[in-house]
Amino acid sequence: MKIDSKIKVRDIAGEKVVIMQGRLGADLTRIIQLNGSSQWLLEQLADRDFEVADVVELLTSRYDVDCQTATADAMTWVEQLRENKMLVE
Repeated sequence: MKIDSKIKVRDIAGEKVVIMQGRLGADLTRIIQLNGSSQWLLEQLADRDFEVADVVELLTSRYDVDCQTATADAMTWVEQLRENKMLVE
């Protein structure tokens, strides 16, 4: 899987967000606020193919978290990207 190249992180009023444009006349534009770890993961994984295991490795290398917790968090993060149509698979 890969982060969709159309996804761009913006700084709005000091908050990091992704603006998801809706299809003309069909959907409304959505703004997705990112926490620090989500922003960091997006930066680390931009422009490359990755698997959940790669997200786990990044989380355990940066944060003081065990592999089981990192795996659960990584799976949740990837699922949220899927739900928000931020991945190309």
